[in-house]
Amino acid sequence: MAKVTATDVARRAGVSQSAVSRVFTPGASVSEAMARRVREVAEELGYRPNVLARSLITGRTRIVGLVVGYLENPFYPEVLEALSASLEALGYHILVFHAAGGEGEEDVERVVGELMDYQVDGLVTASVHLSDRLVARCQAAGLPVVLFNRGLPGSGLSSVTSANRAGGAAVAEFLVGGGHRRIAHIGGLQTASTGRDRWEGFRDALRAAGQEVHAMAEGCFDRARAIAAAREMMEAPSPPDAIFVANDHMALGVLDELRHGMAMDVPGEVSIVGYDDVPAAAWKAFGLTTIRQPVDRMVAAAVDMLVGEIEQGVPSGRVEEVPAELVVRTSARVP
Repeated sequence: MAKVTATDVARRAGVSQSAVSRVFTPGASVSEAMARRVREVAEELGYRPNVLARSLITGRTRIVGLVVGYLENPFYPEVLEALSASLEALGYHILVFHAAGGEGEEDVERVVGELMDYQVDGLVTASVHLSDRLVARCQAAGLPVVLFNRGLPGSGLSSVTSANRAGGAAVAEFLVGGGHRRIAHIGGLQTASTGRDRWEGFRDALRAAGQEVHAMAEGCFDRARAIAAAREMMEAPSPPDAIFVANDHMALGVLDELRHGMAMDVPGEVSIVGYDDVPAAAWKAFGLTTIRQPVDRMVAAAVDMLVGEIEQGVPSGRVEEVPAELVVRTSARVP
C-alpha cells in the first residue's frame, strides 16, 4: 500500500500542498476552518507529517535534549514531567539521556555528543557538570544550553536554580530557633554549585547565630552514603540533635534509617530537615520538613531562556535564582 503524502491530503481537502504544510507547522498562520478540514482528511487517509523531512528544510528538529545525572532522585522525574509538558505546549519534544552521576567528564561528553548528533535545537542539563571543553564545543556549534538546578559561574551559559544559599540559611535559622545546639550537615557534592551553596548558606547562618556546624559529612547526593554518614554521626560520643541533609533523596533515607533501623525518636532525639520537597516528603510516613524548590517556576524560567535562545537568538548567560520556601512538617522540632 502506497504511503499517504501531503499531496494526497491537499487533493482530497481541496487546498494547496503549502496549506497542508502550514496546518502541521506549529505557530503557522492558518484559518480554523481550513485546519479542521485538513486534519479531518488527514485522519481519514491516515496521513502523518514527516517531521524529519521538514527539519531538513527548516533546519530545526524541534527536539530539545535533556541530560539528567540522577534519575533515582524523585525530584528529577517531577522536573522531567513539567519540562516535557511545557515544551510540548510550544511544539517541542524532549529526547532524554542519562549520564550516571552527572559528574564523569567522559560520560557527560559522550552523551552530549550523541545528542548533538541528533541535531537537537537546544540542550537542558539537570545537575550535570559540563567541562570547559564541552562548553566551548556547544558554543562553537551554536547550540543553546540551559543549566537546570546547577550553575557554572564564568561559563557564559544560562542557568536556573532555587536560591540555594538562602534556603540553607533558612534551615539553620529554623533549627537554631528550635533550640538545637549540635547541628550537623550531610552535604551533596562540594564540586557542584547546588551542594556548595546550600552548605555555605547553612554554615554562614549558623555562625551568625553564634554556632559552628557540629559535624559534617559529604553524602554526594547518594542515599546509601547519606544513611551511612547519619548512622556514624548518631553513634558518635556526642551525636547531633539536628541534621540538615542536602536533598530529600538522601534525607528520606536518613529519616527511615534513624526511625526504623536505629529505633530513634525523630524529632524527639534528633530533627531532620531536607531540601527539594519531593512528593514523598509530604507522606505521613515521613512528614519531612524541607525546603521546597518551586519546580513549575524553575521549569518556566528554563523554557523561557531556552526557547528565547533558539527562536529569537537571545544572548545566553542569564542566571536566575527562584526563591525557595521552608515547609514545616513533623520531622523537626518547631520553634
